[in-house]
Amino acid sequence: MIRPQDDAPRKVLIVKLSSLGDVVHTLPAVMDLHAAFPQAQIDWVVERAFAPLVTRCDAVHRVIPCDLRRWRKKPFAAETRMQWRAFKTALQQESYDAVMDLQGLTKSALVAWLARTTPTGRRYAMGNQTEGSGFEAATRWVADVAVPVTPHIHAMTRGRVVCASALGYSVQGAASYGLGRAVLLRQPLVALVHGTSRADKEWPIEHWIDLGQRLKQAGFDVALPHGNEEERQRCDMLAAQLPGALVWPRLSLDALTEHLAQCTGVIGVDSGLSHIAVALDLPHVQIYNFDTAWRTGPEGSNRQCAVYRQPCPTVDEVWQAWRQCAQTPDRHEVQA
Repeated sequence: MIRPQDDAPRKVLIVKLSSLGDVVHTLPAVMDLHAAFPQAQIDWVVERAFAPLVTRCDAVHRVIPCDLRRWRKKPFAAETRMQWRAFKTALQQESYDAVMDLQGLTKSALVAWLARTTPTGRRYAMGNQTEGSGFEAATRWVADVAVPVTPHIHAMTRGRVVCASALGYSVQGAASYGLGRAVLLRQPLVALVHGTSRADKEWPIEHWIDLGQRLKQAGFDVALPHGNEEERQRCDMLAAQLPGALVWPRLSLDALTEHLAQCTGVIGVDSGLSHIAVALDLPHVQIYNFDTAWRTGPEGSNRQCAVYRQPCPTVDEVWQAWRQCAQTPDRHEVQA
């Protein structure tokens, strides 16, 4: 995959601001870039909340955090103006041979436009919308080169294809996320990722209790992460029915990633934490109430799978998928 260095970019800027799952899905594209151009400096602009995860990526040289979500709430506040100026200063410290807008939205186009390029540098972006993703016209206005993408494409593959097509190398092999894993003797601990940003993605609490009891009977301990007060209350409800379950304290994203890395595996709904489990190459079952696993679910791993049913998968289906992922080397795509 390595390109001749006489025409290789020396500095590349990735613009992928949010959300957590989207950021995780972009990691393989960055690892591909690093493999193709091992001498290149790769920087990344991302929402501050997700910066700790990006910092862990082996291929990333510098993380440039921003707070666009927060700034938009108070655009004229003195603090916002001061922080915006500081962000622009950090962004424009370098001039880039390639600026890759992998978000395709007005906010990412603005960041790409503000970034400085070398005299021969170019701004690249997706040339069209893909199924299930947002896309805004400003992306094409800012991009010097718009890369056409097949509409029906996995979110992780999309970023890999855009970068490869833009910079002239080929996508090869399974995805690498560059997060690494702690080399520890892991205890038989399974994290249950029950929290998600959308209520219609949730799995019934009685299902979680049943699943947790089966895990306990099979010799696994259960860990319950949470990211907000509502999820913490659900953790307490689950722990009351699962004696010995570990309710983790509310952790920073970096600490939470470390905790997940030490687990035997993860079972969770479609959420950012579940996608981190995929990136850590943990045995993992991802639960879908909608037929969108083809776009965001586990892709290419031999110990991970998605389970889909409407209105939601049964406990038996999720349990069987877990047994397959935890005990066999082959990846299983399960659709009930």
